[in-house]
Amino acid sequence: MAKPAFGAWLGTTWAPHEVLAVAGEAEAAGFDSVWLADHFMANTGTEEVSDRGNLECFGMLAGIAAVVPRVRLGSLVASITFRHPAVLANVAATVDGISGGRLVLGVGAGWQLNEHAAYGLALGPVRERIDRFEEGLQVLTGLLREPTTTFAGDHYTVTGAPIVTRPCAARLPILIGAAGEQRMLGVVARHADEWNCWSTPELFAHKSNVLDEHCERIGRDPREIRRSTQAMLEIDGDSSGPGSAVVSGSVAQIVDVIGQWADAGVDEVIVPGIRGSADDARRLFDRVASDVLPQLS
Repeated sequence: MAKPAFGAWLGTTWAPHEVLAVAGEAEAAGFDSVWLADHFMANTGTEEVSDRGNLECFGMLAGIAAVVPRVRLGSLVASITFRHPAVLANVAATVDGISGGRLVLGVGAGWQLNEHAAYGLALGPVRERIDRFEEGLQVLTGLLREPTTTFAGDHYTVTGAPIVTRPCAARLPILIGAAGEQRMLGVVARHADEWNCWSTPELFAHKSNVLDEHCERIGRDPREIRRSTQAMLEIDGDSSGPGSAVVSGSVAQIVDVIGQWADAGVDEVIVPGIRGSADDARRLFDRVASDVLPQLS
């Protein structure tokens, strides 16, 4: 079994100083990456607002980039509905420059109802979301990688727009968070450098095979796309039910599940520390670093 990289997903409901501290601790413990979600508030599953607000993703990533020197940094994931892709490209390039070329720009089509309703952000039906997202990706990649970009779509138009300032010469990877098999994994095949989804090993293997099929249809080598996944991790917890994005059990059982993910082609396992407080996340990351990582070859 090839050992996958490990990421630490930090909470944006914590105080900024807690995020910075835990990011540094995760790096020192041996994690390979640090991730933040991009949301205005906690999800309620409806348009009902939540009283749990979140820190702004890229402002916080810029702070981490300035004080935590080694790990990759990423958004998991930035909704294309929150920022015009030209604004997002400029923000991402700036954070990438602060980090010395360590940013992964994770993006998605948008889905959370309450934040869009509360702040007056257009979401629309699923077909419209994906159409807008794919247009946004074309603008993003153009502004990050081409001398000039001209694009005219139903949702975005740019004309002779110059490449955004890129302090780092390295290619800024674009990660797409997606699970929809008919369209979204096709978008991943066409546009992504990296792909992420919530999963169990069985679910990941299935989704990954679907992504491979999309790649083959367009003549792209599936091996070009780095693949990451996450599930809520409960060490010494009760066994999780089938199909749920929760991995629980003894350390040996956790290690076995990670091995199954690796065998299915996972390049990186991200450990969500987002359920509770910063101290809750510290305890989880400490257990992973002390008990799980040493058992992986």
